[in-house]
Amino acid sequence: MKKLLLSLLAIILIFEEWLWDLLTAIGHSLIRWLNLESFEQWLSLTSPTMALVAFSIPLLIVTPINLVAFGLLAHGLILQGIGLEVLAKLLGTLLVARVFALTKPQLLTFAFLRVIYTTITGWLQWAHQKITETQSIVGLSDSSEAKARFAAWFD
Repeated sequence: MKKLLLSLLAIILIFEEWLWDLLTAIGHSLIRWLNLESFEQWLSLTSPTMALVAFSIPLLIVTPINLVAFGLLAHGLILQGIGLEVLAKLLGTLLVARVFALTKPQLLTFAFLRVIYTTITGWLQWAHQKITETQSIVGLSDSSEAKARFAAWFD
């Protein structure tokens, strides 16, 4: 049972990492489409304090959406509440991922963020190790073969 739960945790972590990478790329495309490259350049060169302020803005944007989603759930509008919460999660992750990608060096000057980043990076390394171990158990030769099989499920 413990191995099953750890395997599920590893899969969730890998999925979250994949979602983070995907939403970072979407955010980059959106910035190009909106012609905000100069803003991104300014943000990537900003001070650590300003980077921290920028990093907290997505929370200020998404929190009201979360509150509305919980309100919908409380009033029995389950599908609408869940849909809005999923939208808030995706929007929040997109914004946080993009800001973090642009301001990572500045943000990691803060000890508490460096500890959080190191911890999450350690969890992701553990998850990748578990996935690699699972691949060898089920006979997949490498991660590209595993990705191909995974992608085939959705074709």
